Amino acid sequence: MSHESWKKLFPWKRTTTSARPPSERLEGELVVLRAKLFSDVDRDYSWRSDPELAELDATTPIRLSLDEYGRHYRDEINYPSPWSVRYAVETYAGIHIGNAMYYDIDRSRGQCELGIMIGNRDYWSRGYGTDTVRTLLRSIFEEQALDRVYLHTLAYNERAQKSFRKSGFSDLEPVHRDRRDFLKMEVMSEDWFKIFGRSANGPHETDDSPAPGATGAADSG
Repeated sequence: MSHESWKKLFPWKRTTTSARPPSERLEGELVVLRAKLFSDVDRDYSWRSDPELAELDATTPIRLSLDEYGRHYRDEINYPSPWSVRYAVETYAGIHIGNAMYYDIDRSRGQCELGIMIGNRDYWSRGYGTDTVRTLLRSIFEEQALDRVYLHTLAYNERAQKSFRKSGFSDLEPVHRDRRDFLKMEVMSEDWFKIFGRSANGPHETDDSPAPGATGAADSG
């Protein structure tokens, strides 16, 4: 497994401190993003060992046993990292359908990378992916006060790219790494707020904040 793949699986360092504790629950229109629980391990293991889902996430299927994976998973929960924030994605009916995260948090540059996986195929192409990304971006820009979010999506994954564009991302440049071709995309907080507006009680709201924009939904794969 490549370094990039392993970092996406377990992107933490052993520390219990964080400069800006993230919210444990974020509410979107279709989804709730909540803190990860150890009870999520079975579903996460099934998604991470699924060849199709691993390919869409530009990783390789994990070859750890469930017990081995569980030990790493418990560490991730017990030792949260200030450079990575992970959420479980749930429907309002309480169904765990995927995961979302932002990582490589660089506060000196005001930026981070975003990742998402909707593992439950019953919820593909139904708007849950886009709602997840928008909900996460609002938290990153308003609560964490970061200015730039970027991501890498496989060059052929046009469905994901379409969803990310609906969430405010713009194409930046092609990237080749780990023998794969990616499209790097980014979104700046100033541009995002012009499209989607600020929360009524957002911590960084100003008198000249633009009115909230319309929201839609699409799956990001």
